[in-house]
Amino acid sequence: MDLGLNLQEKQDIVAEVNAQVMQAQTIVLAEYRGIAVSDMTKLRANARNSGVYFRVLKNTLARRAVNGTPFEALAEKMVGPLVYSISADPVAAAKVVHEFAKTNGKLAIKAGAMAGSLMSAEQVAELAAIPSRNELIARLMATMNAATSTFVRGLAAIRDKKEAETAAA
Repeated sequence: MDLGLNLQEKQDIVAEVNAQVMQAQTIVLAEYRGIAVSDMTKLRANARNSGVYFRVLKNTLARRAVNGTPFEALAEKMVGPLVYSISADPVAAAKVVHEFAKTNGKLAIKAGAMAGSLMSAEQVAELAAIPSRNELIARLMATMNAATSTFVRGLAAIRDKKEAETAAA
């Protein structure tokens, strides 16, 4: 079923997806058989908020989009009704799809790829468990903020002690 796409529209889709693939660190394929439209809408919003390109594609168009890229090996896994999650962040695509699949059994991770290496559904889950870049930055900032606060309190205590010693003298 072509869904009424003409050749130009197909070429435009392949070009758009290929542009995303060329910037990608990770691609995750998930089967979405029987998922409610409202759930798919939530998943799209989660993906968008995480900077993940998320799209339902005809597998033939997706295969053309990855042809000649480090993700070419994924073409053999492109079977069935799939949604494609593509991210420049190495963890984001895996995290978005994995987190959603934990609460919605109708979304099943089929495969993924990272840096030209195929990943099984289990490996995608392991990747999803790694903190994202933004989470790591937030942790670093919290640690730095705590250290700075401790340092400032220490300086204030020294100042107060010296002031007290000066006042007593």
